[in-house]
Amino acid sequence: MPVPAAGNAIDTSQPDRVVGTGTPASCTGQAVVNAVALGGKIRFNCGASPVTINMTSTAKVFNNRPDVTLDGQGLITLNGGGKVRILYQNTCDEALVWTTSHCQDQETPRLTVQNMRFVNGNSTGQLTDGGGGGAIFVRGGQFKIVNSVFTNNRCELAGEDIGGGAVRVLAMYQNRPVYVVQSTFGGGPGLGNTASSGGALSSIGVSYSIFNSLLSHNSAVGNNADALRAGTPGGGSGGAIANDGNDYTLSIYGSMVSDNTAIEGGSGVFYVSNNRTGHMTLSDSVFVRNPASRYGTAGLPGFFVLAAPGQPVVTRTTISY
Repeated sequence: MPVPAAGNAIDTSQPDRVVGTGTPASCTGQAVVNAVALGGKIRFNCGASPVTINMTSTAKVFNNRPDVTLDGQGLITLNGGGKVRILYQNTCDEALVWTTSHCQDQETPRLTVQNMRFVNGNSTGQLTDGGGGGAIFVRGGQFKIVNSVFTNNRCELAGEDIGGGAVRVLAMYQNRPVYVVQSTFGGGPGLGNTASSGGALSSIGVSYSIFNSLLSHNSAVGNNADALRAGTPGGGSGGAIANDGNDYTLSIYGSMVSDNTAIEGGSGVFYVSNNRTGHMTLSDSVFVRNPASRYGTAGLPGFFVLAAPGQPVVTRTTISY
């Protein structure tokens, strides 16, 4: 499906920063951390072959850097080693420079990740602003993902309102959508991302526009959803995607969401608009083999949806178990 201009990759042909000096050994996790802290357009010079960079600490976006773009040019994998979250942005984190009095709704930083892989991220125990986001956590500013792959990332595996095995997003500027374009989350057996809820993507009050992407083999492994049953921590909804909030949108175009699992609601997609004003669009997409979970929405296999009347709007889309 055609992608709006706002969802296109950033031109990094004239980078502000380059990680590495031409060899794999020169491309270290610390070099990535340093480059992200300085911001701008970041490319890599690690040689002509694909390179995996092991991250021993989280790369953090500073809020006085208005634009930060990481472009792996199809060669770079950032590996959290099953121990660390890979990338973090939070406009309300004073340790990253507080730039406005309205950190919940500010235009910058504008973070883009493109043409790269994020693997084995783990944010377990990182509970600032509710935690989650095994590979990437973003609160505030703007954010998009282009032509990137996320595999085997995870966050907490239990809890009522924590999620995003791969990505967790909160409070985008003016409710502008997070663009996810031509990207893969999971992609095959043994490659999926895992969380209490939202195995791949999780958010509160954030709109997503997902184009031409694959979300498969992700898992929501929490139990008891809203934790009303004594002795259970909650979670377990949205094998691929878990969204909650009020007036926000989920739009999925030209994509496949398949083979995801959840213990509670929505093995493929969990979408709740608490005040029933939210909207969902499913167009030219396929939702298959997301098996029945503890509860769901009649007529929408693999979904649990509470939204505005008439939602979702479904066009040229297959939905089946």
